[in-house]
Amino acid sequence: MDDEGQRRTIDSADVNAYLRQITGQDFTTKDFRTWAGSVLALEALQACGACESWTHGRTHVVQVIKTVASRLGNTPAICRKCYVNPVIIEAYVEGSLLQTLQAIADRDQTCPLQGLSPQEWIALRFFQQTAVREVNSGRET
Repeated sequence: MDDEGQRRTIDSADVNAYLRQITGQDFTTKDFRTWAGSVLALEALQACGACESWTHGRTHVVQVIKTVASRLGNTPAICRKCYVNPVIIEAYVEGSLLQTLQAIADRDQTCPLQGLSPQEWIALRFFQQTAVREVNSGRET
């Protein structure tokens, strides 16, 4: 609704401009979809449990991507390419994801950031740890 109470059509450019205005940062709706897709993927991979082999892990990843894509209203290909951080998939298939998430949950019992769910807090801490490891190993994130 505009200032005169009339309905106005908005598009993604309008929403993205609003997000930049209120945050003072270069955020877009894609950032929020990527965050949501990544958190959903973490939750779903945790529910799958540990993978017994690389092939078993890949099977879980395919199913998780389909589930997340459905929740986001995208195809699995677009979801995997654009909305699930690949670090999550790599860590799951190599076998370190679940242990890392459990260690974070055990260590960080409460979230100090208002508005984040416990799963979002764990995801944030996972990405922070991943970024530190990447920097320390000399790889770009």
